[in-house]
Amino acid sequence: MEKQKLVLIGNGMAGINCIEEILKNNPNMYEVTVFGSEPHYNYNRIMLSTVLQGDTKVEDITLHNRSWYEKNDIQLYTGETVVKVDKEKKVVRTDQSREVTYDKLIFATGSNPFVLPIPGADKEGVVSFRTIEDCQKIINISNGYKKAVVIGGGLLGLEAARGLLNLGMSVDVVHIAEHIMERQLDQTASNMLRQELESQGMNFLLNKATEEIIGESRVEGLRFKDGSVVETDAVIMAVGVRPNVQMAKDSGIETNRAILVNDYLQTSEPDIYAVGECVEHRGMVYGLVKPLYEQGRILAQHICGVEESGYQGSTLSTQLKISGVDVFSVGQFQPDEETKTITQYDELAGIYKKIVLKEDKVIGSVLFGDTKAGNKLLDMISKQKVITDEEKIMILQSSSQDSQVASMEQTDLICNCNAVTKGTIIEACQTQGLTTVEEVKKCTKASTACGGCKPLVTDLLSYIQSDDFDEVIEKETMCSCTTLTDEEIVTEMQLLDLRTVHEVMSELGWKNEEGCSTCIPALQYYLGMIYPEYETKQESLFLNDRKNATLQSDGTYSLTPQMYGGVTNAEELRKIADVVEKYRIPNVAITSEQRVHLFGVKEEDLEPIWNDLDMHLSSTYGNTVQNIKTCIGETVCKCEKHNALELAVKVEKKTEYLTTPYRIKMGISACMHNGAGSTTKDIGVIQFDRGFEIYVGGSSGRNVRSGQLLCVTDTEQEVFELICGFIQYYRETAKYSERTWEWMDRINLLHIREVLFDHDLRQQLLANLEHDVNQNKKVLEKTVT
Repeated sequence: MEKQKLVLIGNGMAGINCIEEILKNNPNMYEVTVFGSEPHYNYNRIMLSTVLQGDTKVEDITLHNRSWYEKNDIQLYTGETVVKVDKEKKVVRTDQSREVTYDKLIFATGSNPFVLPIPGADKEGVVSFRTIEDCQKIINISNGYKKAVVIGGGLLGLEAARGLLNLGMSVDVVHIAEHIMERQLDQTASNMLRQELESQGMNFLLNKATEEIIGESRVEGLRFKDGSVVETDAVIMAVGVRPNVQMAKDSGIETNRAILVNDYLQTSEPDIYAVGECVEHRGMVYGLVKPLYEQGRILAQHICGVEESGYQGSTLSTQLKISGVDVFSVGQFQPDEETKTITQYDELAGIYKKIVLKEDKVIGSVLFGDTKAGNKLLDMISKQKVITDEEKIMILQSSSQDSQVASMEQTDLICNCNAVTKGTIIEACQTQGLTTVEEVKKCTKASTACGGCKPLVTDLLSYIQSDDFDEVIEKETMCSCTTLTDEEIVTEMQLLDLRTVHEVMSELGWKNEEGCSTCIPALQYYLGMIYPEYETKQESLFLNDRKNATLQSDGTYSLTPQMYGGVTNAEELRKIADVVEKYRIPNVAITSEQRVHLFGVKEEDLEPIWNDLDMHLSSTYGNTVQNIKTCIGETVCKCEKHNALELAVKVEKKTEYLTTPYRIKMGISACMHNGAGSTTKDIGVIQFDRGFEIYVGGSSGRNVRSGQLLCVTDTEQEVFELICGFIQYYRETAKYSERTWEWMDRINLLHIREVLFDHDLRQQLLANLEHDVNQNKKVLEKTVT
């Protein structure tokens, strides 16, 4: 198959990360061309401040060198700027008169530094701080001059000021607001930061609006609107950036503050995408690396045809990269009338912590002096988790870094930008013998973006190499036929487009070419979930919803006429009785789900029996949603049973034809007498006078397990949606043969509630279920021999 042509405009972090994700999803789908205006390979722009501060060298922040581009057959044009996109002809033109055609185009043009529109801004000695060239200009200035002014008391300005101090210059930081970093910090943390930076040698000029840069051809000073003047040899502009969208706008792409995109990062032109700082999504323009990487992952999946729910926006966090200063902020850290706040302020130790809560969930935080809990708080905000008393104590107490990484769960994130967990790093260290931060960076990508997690990675390595470390990552492989986990196999099946069991075993190096009783059905299930059109030979002879039989060990078949909710009538019973008598069916039983079960049926009698019954037949074989047990037969209780029965019928009809990781047993009880045993089923419902209780994760097997209360709800419709949403989420995220209660133990009931109670997510699950039912019905209606 001929590769499609993909052109990326921009050789920065967001764009190249997106290309990496595309290569992961489908390395053979696109012929990639990249244009970069700067004369460099892809480098980490965020780490420029550390270069200026003297902690790293320019070559150390290069993310991808020439060999990476060559290895992945990427045509790179550096120092060349795209100036026009012809949407009709699908051609890009550059400032060097080069024309390249495309099938898909990605804008990753980033931002331009904002220069204050004031007199003197064009004088020699006025520099922005955005590129490697800017960094070199500042270093050259420091070699001949000793006084600098940084305009801008935000994140970038303070990092630049710290670098200038390290270069031996005296520095004034001019800021128009009353507090530095006022967008990222509250007043208390801002004051603490200012005091710390003043002790390092910075001088702050606050509430100052610059009116003019004075001097002849070269800068000599600044005049402010209040009439005061400050002398300086150099001015560093760090007052923010503006999305670089002019070329996109000139090419007819819809823009506002930035390039407008939908949830799949598509622009107003379907084959043109955008990612990074040049993007406006749902009214937001992001300038931090984590959101840009999240956008890249979604764009890559979409452009490679992988199903995903789209980009939903990101939770913003800030970490200052200045030696000796620990500052972190995330989310909504300014309280209001709907929030509650937990604060800790130790002026002597220089530690300040504030956690903002809404309905017991963390929505924002500011940390100063002790930022070890930053990643934990960010994870809690992203997952909307309710904070426990133990977690409050852990976050507020001041402890050593070692104890912090030791107390972290293996699923907790170490690197937020690249979503690298503690467990991932431990596994890499144990399996590949990693011992240094650089080795961890190369292997896991942790600390390759903003660098804020580097201290945490360092501490984790120290902990792993200490005598106190006793954690083991036990890789749970699918079976003894393979060294891969279920998750790894499913990922490879999608990346390599493997569509049969044989292809999976062949491509993924199965030890046993025949497979086993564990992996064969698991692979068949995953193939069916990924490719709904996938067909397998069923032991259940299924021709359509009226012709269904299950083969028994003695060579005969069993049939179960479908009676939705366990409800039938005289006509159906008469048909069944006539069939039993006419075909001399030896065994008839009433099942625990109130169905009539016919077994001992001869194969030659199947066709005439199907014709005589003329009824839907139930499939009770295999991993499916089983017939629902109801309490219609309860004679002691006189409660109203109609609503419960109606709900059972509705759920059974909706979940027919679905395969599941493990069979799902359900019970719906009409009252608190719990006649259907609803509290020991995978899913159980108990109706009471004000609504319904929903229980999940129960088991009535040899070791009885009580279900956990999912929720209490008022309406039958909401019960129906929650049950179907629960089943679909279980289907999409559980491992094959994983019971509902095992799955719940692994991913947490609180998380399941958060998914199901989110209206948009629940509707997406219901839509997915509807799609899968329809696909499976089409497949099963074909004759299987």
